[in-house]
Amino acid sequence: MRVYQTNKIKNIALLGSSGSGKTTLVEAMLLESGIIKRRGTIAAKNTVSDYFPVEQEYGYSVFSTVFHVEWNNKKLNMIDCPGADDFVGGAVTALNVTDTAIILLNGQYGVEVGTQNHFRYTEKLDKPVIFLVNQLDNDKCDYDNILEQLKEAYGSKVIPIQYPLSTGPGFNSLIDVLLMKKYSWKPEGGIPIIEEIPEEEMEKASKMHKALVEAAAENDEALMEKFFEQDSLSEDEMREGIRKGLAMRGMFPVFCVCAGKDMGVRRLMEFLGNVVPFVSQMPKAMNTAGKEVAPDVNGPTSLYFFKTSVEPHIGEVSYFKVMSGKVKEGDDLHNADRGSKERIAQIFVVAGANRVKVEELQAGDIGATVKLKDVKTGNTLNGKGCDYQFSFIKYPNSKYTRAIKPINEGDVEKMMTILNRMREEDPTWVIEHSKELKQILVHGQGEFHLRTLKWRLENNEKLMVKFEEPKIPYRETITKSARADYRHKKQSGGAGQFGEVHMIVEPYKEGMPVPDTYKFNNQEFKISVKGTEVVPLDWGGKLVFINSIVGGSIDTRFLPAILKGVMARMEQGPLTGSYARDVRVIVYDGKMHPVDSNEISFMLAGRNAFSEAFKNAGPKILEPIYDVEVFVPSDKMGDVMGDLQGRRAMIMGMSSENSFEKLMAKVPLKEMSSYSTALSSLTGGRASFIMKFASYELVPTDVQEKLIKDFEARQTEE
Repeated sequence: MRVYQTNKIKNIALLGSSGSGKTTLVEAMLLESGIIKRRGTIAAKNTVSDYFPVEQEYGYSVFSTVFHVEWNNKKLNMIDCPGADDFVGGAVTALNVTDTAIILLNGQYGVEVGTQNHFRYTEKLDKPVIFLVNQLDNDKCDYDNILEQLKEAYGSKVIPIQYPLSTGPGFNSLIDVLLMKKYSWKPEGGIPIIEEIPEEEMEKASKMHKALVEAAAENDEALMEKFFEQDSLSEDEMREGIRKGLAMRGMFPVFCVCAGKDMGVRRLMEFLGNVVPFVSQMPKAMNTAGKEVAPDVNGPTSLYFFKTSVEPHIGEVSYFKVMSGKVKEGDDLHNADRGSKERIAQIFVVAGANRVKVEELQAGDIGATVKLKDVKTGNTLNGKGCDYQFSFIKYPNSKYTRAIKPINEGDVEKMMTILNRMREEDPTWVIEHSKELKQILVHGQGEFHLRTLKWRLENNEKLMVKFEEPKIPYRETITKSARADYRHKKQSGGAGQFGEVHMIVEPYKEGMPVPDTYKFNNQEFKISVKGTEVVPLDWGGKLVFINSIVGGSIDTRFLPAILKGVMARMEQGPLTGSYARDVRVIVYDGKMHPVDSNEISFMLAGRNAFSEAFKNAGPKILEPIYDVEVFVPSDKMGDVMGDLQGRRAMIMGMSSENSFEKLMAKVPLKEMSSYSTALSSLTGGRASFIMKFASYELVPTDVQEKLIKDFEARQTEE
């Protein structure tokens, strides 16, 4: 295969809801470009995309698929992304390493929640968008209605370039208002018959052509002037205007295809080849040092690895984008993230599982290599003298968590090794070994997402596992001041143990002063601060430890031991055994023995004094609260709001966003355990949500009582 230069390469992400027909479109594009000789089908399980066993088992895309087509002396690198929101990681990755997005719409359903989600990501990353209406042969397809939905959602920037003469099972022709031609196909599809527009369609086509010319002219001052002078633009001028409009997100062209019958696909590819911006025409990537890196073939060699897949008989296949310079077989490169050296033994361009060997790839191109020693997803490999590093992909927060354990307890280590390897393939799986909860947690994007992980473990790795409800990381704190003292005394022949600690505990808030006097049971305790130690806690909040000892009743060398004893109890609160936080401890008096006092004595005295004082200080349980944003169709708003209120949610606000309503709420994590499943059930899969940790708040009294009872029952069992 020939080596393509940067100004001949285009990188495109293929997005759309599940069922919009992306996999079928890929087959048609690969057939049209000659990469494959025969189209596969999802039913026959022989498509270029969706070639992993789990995808064939479930009949939906789990991984993104990288492929390329050569068209009119240009190379189109494309990434076919999963449609389900649970596998959004593939779409986020693809959008970060490509320059243009095609969003497919199912002709039967039009704008779906997946359309909205994917468009939102293109908005965040400022990527050009082409809408592609597929399945025009569906008897429920209403193209005009879909166009209205798109305009309602995304405004006047939505500009149709084609429209079908009719939709439904008999679909076989469309009008192209850019070229002002009629395209029609024989039943087998493929090469179109191109004719003049019929007279009865000329008025409609001319009106749409004029709207397209105006939209193209709007994005270039020189073209705008020419349009005002001549009231028209040449085909090349229109292409230039559309290209600039696309790049600036000033217009969103709408195309039509029937991928299943290979109708309209060739024309779409012509447009992609002729009009979509090249790599060299798009904004430059930013490295971690904040410096722009141009896709310059004469620059230093730098490769960014954006995807890893583990394939049968091969092992790890590592996919990369050439950010700068060029890479050749046999190049020795340095891993900027891990400090190791790598040799690129082979370079491939890919179409799913099919790999074509090439000798060189230039800046902006996308390829793959195998058998690297120490390269992980997100790593950068550089040539001599180059120190670039890239970290521009930001994945959404997890929305669904389960504790995972192997059926055979001896397989924990094996399971962790496999999970960490699988995370290389999908970075939106987050694996956490929680010391606090004593559980291995798997965080993902939804129930579907984690079910897929379980299927792969059990079917590919032959490792049987089970999911359990994750424990909630509660916290404990106090609500008032309390005082306690404790004497630790142990005598058993020879040197004994002796330590006595008197302390006050109180709730701590940032910046609060230390009172001069405390009063308990009509007795006053004077405080004189000799030293303060602020301990930021790993689990959030702080412990403030104050030395207020006068007269040397406890030697200062024993204070670290007292603090250690307090910390030991902070790690296991008395109510539920959860971590404690936001406490100020004042050690104001005590006693020691000239012979028997030592660090262990004061550690135990400090721990027990703190435990007693904590129990008397109005201890309360705190629970994690999350900020939740739900994107929901307006007709389902009442159901969703009612469900949230049943989850102890506090509704913070509502707003409209592109034909969907956005509901903002604060919800306890405990109530979000199976929310993704419930929301999908309530809305028929039409809603989505994101969640982010907000704060710890006091639990209601009834919830606290239940939690304490449950904890006490567990303690009794143990």
